[in-house]
Amino acid sequence: MELLQFEKEYKIPVYDTGPDGKLSLYSLFNYLQDIASAHAVRLKFGRDDLMRENRFWVLSRIAAEIDLWPEWEETIVVRTWPRGTDKLFAIRDYEVFYTDGIHIASGSSSWLVIDRTTKKIQRPDEMLTRFNSKVSVKNSLGRNAEKVAPSSDKGQESDHFKIKVSDLDVNLHTNNVRYIKWVTDTYDLDYILNHTPVSMEVNYLAESVFGEEVFVRSEKKSNIMSFNHSVIRCADNKELCRMRIDWTDCIH
Repeated sequence: MELLQFEKEYKIPVYDTGPDGKLSLYSLFNYLQDIASAHAVRLKFGRDDLMRENRFWVLSRIAAEIDLWPEWEETIVVRTWPRGTDKLFAIRDYEVFYTDGIHIASGSSSWLVIDRTTKKIQRPDEMLTRFNSKVSVKNSLGRNAEKVAPSSDKGQESDHFKIKVSDLDVNLHTNNVRYIKWVTDTYDLDYILNHTPVSMEVNYLAESVFGEEVFVRSEKKSNIMSFNHSVIRCADNKELCRMRIDWTDCIH
């Protein structure tokens, strides 16, 4: 089938890097979201295609394992492809590499189709199911994004903050990547400068909108450099998002 894989080059601008001069975690996930949207349009399953049927895409889970972190002004290639369906999920995978082929990261995402009126989950189209096993990629993640455990009630809580205009997407909900930015902003600068993320798993549980007040609750797993985070709405204590980030020591 034509167009099953799609690639896009990204030259990393300074505003997509962190204080260490390397691509930031949330910018990497921005690229994954960008290329997913672009490829869905080419496959006739983009936002506008679904909107004509009164439906829309919702990202439910996404995961990535990262071997290398590119630096400012380096050029990388992001490749994506659909991997069919798993029950109600439409699965999309990713690979990131340098232009010379050196592997950087692998990822997988799970998407749901939602009816705009009823807000109920719809079964994926038969065409999406036909993508099952159509593409085999050597450096794929090899699994679906998984469920993440919530942070403990005894975890450390951030200050409360309100969702701003700059946090919103075209649907007037909080952009998926903003949750990642909120969580990484809870880390100390010293920790960020001396540790590197090697994997990340995100579960999106509920939507949030402009003006709502939220906070991040974080819990470090004992004896390992792994943290569970929950983004929680203050008004009803609703958990909006969960994520797990695994780190390793930087080699300076």
